[in-house]
Amino acid sequence: MRTPNKEITKALPGDRPAGAGGLARYVAAATLARTADGGAVVAVVLLVTTSGGPGWLAGLLGASITAPHLLGPFVARSLDTARDARNVIAFACIAHGGTLAAAVLLYPVTLPIVPALLLIVSGLFGPLLTGGISSRLPEIAGDSRESQRRAQGWDVATYGIGGTLGPGIVAAVSAWSGAAVAALMLAAGTMLAAILVKLLPHGSRAANQTEVPKPGQTLLLMLTTGPLRRTLYMTMTVALSVAVLPITAVASTGHFKVDGAAAGILTAAYGLGNLAGSIGVMIRPLKGDADRLMTWLAFTVAGALLCVTLSTVFSAAIAAYGLAGIINSYFFAATLAARSEYAPQNSRGQVFVWVGALKITAGSAGTALAGAVIAGPAPLPLHAALVLTAFIAACSIVDRNSTRNPVQ
Repeated sequence: MRTPNKEITKALPGDRPAGAGGLARYVAAATLARTADGGAVVAVVLLVTTSGGPGWLAGLLGASITAPHLLGPFVARSLDTARDARNVIAFACIAHGGTLAAAVLLYPVTLPIVPALLLIVSGLFGPLLTGGISSRLPEIAGDSRESQRRAQGWDVATYGIGGTLGPGIVAAVSAWSGAAVAALMLAAGTMLAAILVKLLPHGSRAANQTEVPKPGQTLLLMLTTGPLRRTLYMTMTVALSVAVLPITAVASTGHFKVDGAAAGILTAAYGLGNLAGSIGVMIRPLKGDADRLMTWLAFTVAGALLCVTLSTVFSAAIAAYGLAGIINSYFFAATLAARSEYAPQNSRGQVFVWVGALKITAGSAGTALAGAVIAGPAPLPLHAALVLTAFIAACSIVDRNSTRNPVQ
């Protein structure tokens, strides 16, 4: 099957260069939305625990807002059928923030089932704040591949900032005035994000609804289209692999003979590396075919994980974690490029959200598996992760070369 977009180096159909102003509004909206999405679960868990609630309830309500992300692909079709996808994303921001605020306010005065149901609704809209917003970037970034990929560097940065800033804001505000106030601040951020989304440039008109595949059909398309298939399984593999790093950081403090709290330094180094990598993509955008870039960057991720395993002193481990963050950012930027350049115009939103949802699933699986086996030798999860990443990267080469058509 041929790639849906024949000229991947040119503007996608309907793209309109938006200039720096459009990209700036996009970055602001995406950062606000992803900060709320990244901090919401921390706020919910703190709300329960600081009010004296049991741990099982904190876990249940936290899962209520994270688990529905897996259903994201089944609501993402609206992005591809709407006459104006900005309305869909703006509504998602308002719904996410509104139900989060309602759950927080009602938690002290109702049975737990009420906030749980509200948080499920909030979580259901979460994927539209992550992959859904990213699916609009190709129509904002400009008509050249260089401008598209530079903008993808900004997009990677919004994920990193949101994932770091969200929990940080919650921790700081919770210590100052309580977890409820922190959650309400996140909710207010999504409302502001909705306004900024509405100020983004209008994209191309929607396809006829009969031309937009259903979620299952989109997944099948992804599995049978070479570049999208490789995007999917390499994204999931790398997400699973890097998810072991925080668990390994905690387990390795004894090996380095440092205080347990020093694990936070390693995870912070990884986060700063992610941010540095995104800046690198902005300054010098990735060049070349996105499909092949993913393969070689996946090998590089495996190499960075190897550096972590070979670190014998704490300072070397800090540098290795930072390197892993940098490489992961470059890999993430390559996956965004692949989604933009290979996804069909009539299902681009669904492709972005499908990959994002399965990436979250794989990352959660990696964390769970690492936690399950960390009682053994501390490097074991890391060794397994780097071998798996290198193996899947090698499989992608075989996959690409196993057909006569070079884009398969």
